[in-house]
Amino acid sequence: MATDPGAPEPKPAAVTPVRVIIGLCLFAPFGAMFWVGSYAKVEPMLGGVPFFYWYQMAWVLISSALTLTAYKLWKRDRTSRRTGAQNGQHRDEER
Repeated sequence: MATDPGAPEPKPAAVTPVRVIIGLCLFAPFGAMFWVGSYAKVEPMLGGVPFFYWYQMAWVLISSALTLTAYKLWKRDRTSRRTGAQNGQHRDEER
C-alpha cells in the first residue's frame, strides 16, 4: 500500500491527561452499574419509584452525558494532534 510522501507521519499513541479523562468518562458508568450492592435497595423513593430503578435510569442520562463529553474531548484531542503533526510540532517535545 503506497503512502503519500507529503503526508505527515502519524505519531504513536500517547497517554495524555485528556485521554485519561476520556477513559474515566467511559469507565464510570460500568463501575457504577457493576457495583450492585450500592443501589440494591428500595429507599429513598423518588415519586414513588424505588431507588433501585430511578438510580439506573439516572445513569442512562449520566452515561449519555459522559459519552458525549468523551467524544468531544477525543475529537478535540485528535484535531489538535493532527494540526500539530501538520505544523511539524510534537506536543510531547514542547514540554
